[in-house]
Amino acid sequence: MTPRWSISLRLAAWFGGIFFVGWLLFGTAMWWDLKATLVSERYGTLSRREHRLEGLLTSTRDESQTARAQKVIEFAGATGHGLSEVLNAATGENRFPPATAARQFPWPSLHSFGSETFEQVSWSGDEYWVLGRPFSLGQENLYLLAAAPEAGNDLVLGHFLTILLASIPVLLLVSSVGGYFLSRRALLPVDRITAKARSISITNLSERLPVSPTGDELERLAETCNDMLARLETAVNRIRQFTADASHDLRGPISFVRTVAEVALRSQQADADSRQAFTEIVEESAKASVLLEDMLTLARADADRAAAALAPLDLSAIVAETCEMARPLAADRSHILSVVLPGQPSVMVLGDFASLRRLFWILLDNAFKYTPSPGRIDVTLSRSDCEATVMVRDNGIGIRKEDLPRIFDRFYRTDPSRGQLEGSGLGLAIAKWIAEMHGAELSVASEEHAGTAFGVTFPLYSD
Repeated sequence: MTPRWSISLRLAAWFGGIFFVGWLLFGTAMWWDLKATLVSERYGTLSRREHRLEGLLTSTRDESQTARAQKVIEFAGATGHGLSEVLNAATGENRFPPATAARQFPWPSLHSFGSETFEQVSWSGDEYWVLGRPFSLGQENLYLLAAAPEAGNDLVLGHFLTILLASIPVLLLVSSVGGYFLSRRALLPVDRITAKARSISITNLSERLPVSPTGDELERLAETCNDMLARLETAVNRIRQFTADASHDLRGPISFVRTVAEVALRSQQADADSRQAFTEIVEESAKASVLLEDMLTLARADADRAAAALAPLDLSAIVAETCEMARPLAADRSHILSVVLPGQPSVMVLGDFASLRRLFWILLDNAFKYTPSPGRIDVTLSRSDCEATVMVRDNGIGIRKEDLPRIFDRFYRTDPSRGQLEGSGLGLAIAKWIAEMHGAELSVASEEHAGTAFGVTFPLYSD
């Protein structure tokens, strides 16, 4: 089966994923916004440079060509590493001799000198921004060019991208941990509801799930589940009451039928066929009486009316007495019954003598039924520092692995080979109830065609 993530982990993954996508979109938008801002800044720098160049040309218009050319070259070297040119707008030729850097620079080819241009060119492996702008000086139309490298912008963008990528793992971790923490807090009522729901069984249907007054879906879910438990409790109580009443009321008619059949068997006028019929009636009535007694016992157990007063008892004596009662039955079925009990001191437990004897009798009877003759049944009682264990082990037909979890269910019968034997399917359910009433644990281990072992572990009694 494919392992499934918990809701908390899935929500944490969703929070982290959504945050990652959001951060990616936000970072991309910020990167483009920063790039646009830097390009705008570069445009502003070049624009201011050309305004200063315009001022220089205007202030030196009355000077000689040589003097003006020298000042233009000095301006270009001081402001843009020589990357400035002044062109004649009519011919596209240099108005003043350009600096060395300007002569080597790949200025873009301009088809019109009448409008402003701002574009990017490559030079020596670097990117440059070039701003071209028309300028009129009296009757003379000029075109000013200025260039600046993109390297500074690339450095800022690269640094921003590095910080953005480096922050992603940290922010993912923070968002995932935060999402998991918040989801765990939000789902804490679900854990409480789950734990309580698992503790509710057929024996404690009166308990209810905790309801947090939050006014949300979880509160409505808990209230709905509690309403369902109330309906189940009512239905189960009706079934229990019906079982108890029916078991009690049927005892009289079945006892009457059995008595009448026994009386008829003593009649000298009954023929052979009638005697056979009356004998079968007596046998079936006896079986029905046992079934009704078992049903009545479980009904009383469900209603907590059969809780016995527990007293200190010697477990060894109860096991020994029950085994002695079972020896005639074992001999009748050609079974070997082996009993191993500890010596002194006594194994003391809190219990009810009659109930414990019935528990061990059910386990022995079960072993006798499902062990082909001749068979062997071993009963051992062992003790440790704080508990004692009674084991009833046989070498019978065993129980299939898929049947083991349900053998203590009421009326449950296993495979057909076991179902051919007599029994109501209530014995082990009664045994389990008696064990629970004594605070003991009833367990089973079995291998098909190899045998079955039932173990009952009791807490020891200490003064």
